Amino acid sequence: MKLSDLREKQRAKVIKIDGSLKSLKKRLADMGFVKNQEIEIKRIAPLGDPIEISVKGYSLSLRKKEAEKIEVEKI
Repeated sequence: MKLSDLREKQRAKVIKIDGSLKSLKKRLADMGFVKNQEIEIKRIAPLGDPIEISVKGYSLSLRKKEAEKIEVEKI
């Protein structure tokens, strides 16, 4: 499933990031989105964009289009 499909307060682990955009993949990896990293959805804006995510104890905001590039598995 895609990260953008998760709801608030759901937890998941990163499976993979779509590698078609190398610059986006590197930027996401630098923020902590690496394979098997646990994440939690903190908040989703009313229109679904942006999404606030907790990664390695940090809060990050991603656009929905970026979240669609991250494949996750619910835990």
